[in-house]
Amino acid sequence: MNRRYFLGATLAAASTRRTVSANSRVNVGMVGVGGRGRGLTGRFADLPDVNVAYLCDVDQASLERATKVLSRHQKTAPKFVSDIRKVLDDKNVDAIVVATPDHWHGPATILGCDAGKHVYVEKPASHNIREGRLMIDAARRNKRIVQVGTQARSRPSMHRALEYIRSGKIGNVIGAKAWDVQLRDNIGHKPDGPVPAGVDYDSWLGVAPWIPFNENRFHYKWHWHWHFGTGDAGNDGAHQLDMARQALGVGYPTKISGMGGKFFFDDDQQTPDTMNVTFEYENGMFLNWDLRIWAPYGMAGQQNGIAVYGSDGMIHIGRYNRRWGFKTYDEKGTQLHHDDVNDDDNHQRNFVDSIKSGKLPNADIGIGHLSGLHCHLANIVSRAGTGFSFDAETETIPGVPKANVHVKRRYRTHWATPKGV
Repeated sequence: MNRRYFLGATLAAASTRRTVSANSRVNVGMVGVGGRGRGLTGRFADLPDVNVAYLCDVDQASLERATKVLSRHQKTAPKFVSDIRKVLDDKNVDAIVVATPDHWHGPATILGCDAGKHVYVEKPASHNIREGRLMIDAARRNKRIVQVGTQARSRPSMHRALEYIRSGKIGNVIGAKAWDVQLRDNIGHKPDGPVPAGVDYDSWLGVAPWIPFNENRFHYKWHWHWHFGTGDAGNDGAHQLDMARQALGVGYPTKISGMGGKFFFDDDQQTPDTMNVTFEYENGMFLNWDLRIWAPYGMAGQQNGIAVYGSDGMIHIGRYNRRWGFKTYDEKGTQLHHDDVNDDDNHQRNFVDSIKSGKLPNADIGIGHLSGLHCHLANIVSRAGTGFSFDAETETIPGVPKANVHVKRRYRTHWATPKGV
């Protein structure tokens, strides 16, 4: 991990000022209240020192559904808006929670920090590598807390697994494998069509280049279009790659190789349904990423998980019968231990506590950027069709133009376009 990353994190830890007292309620604006946003609305409203002051979404139907959810958790009615700027202009709002499509993660976070708000942003932190760096810059210069929604960073069972690895019980750690092996839906083919009633499509597009509305690029299906999403590498993979990176204790990769593409689905998805990508690091470790979203049988008894390989054994971390935990194995492959205490991650609690204390959260944007960067690099290998070396100091792919072009994105003229892109 290079000096640039450490310097940013250290300065933030030393200078983040307390803006909310320990006994105060934190006023939160929920930005994007679709499926994941509705769930987060309930999670934040359940915290006794949080008040959900705004529900913000460009889809009236999503607002109505989120209102019903919030009413079961909070007696005080929020304000309803479709423009994030109205949330940011309210001086009484302490923080925003960003659960939009990926292409809004970076712009909303940067706008939020510049408006003096702390930010909880869903994974992956950014839509592309350059935006991730700008998000760190915005958090540091404004001295704001930015937490990325990779909940394993706050999960006690993950901490116990890390303790087991650090104890030396699996010997010298050599590498890890992270996988997303599950059965996704074939979304078929659909023509462009009219914008549904109650949807502000222009605001939904935001900074992304304008294209006509299509049902297969809206709501959850936006994940599979490059303008708006990052495929399943950035969707579920953001969790597994972050867990594996944490287990290995690695930062920037030096070399990335592998393949990816559509080998199964014949539909409107642009993003890969299959990947096998390997990251190499300066300390000699490796991380292998395996994506197969057409497989109904999972891997090692789970759909999504990681394995950490040592000289004397290994450990598997994931969900077993819907319970988070881990299994340990000796050098002969014999299972030794199974930890399946299904404890709460308390990730939202950690964010609120960090706002009050000024301490960096468990999934600080510096951490989230490095993990998100792995998602983006896996996608770039697939899109460019070649491996490459990565320059951590400039966060670019030198000498490979067809890969380096994907470090950034194209923007249309829009008020939310980040400066410096």
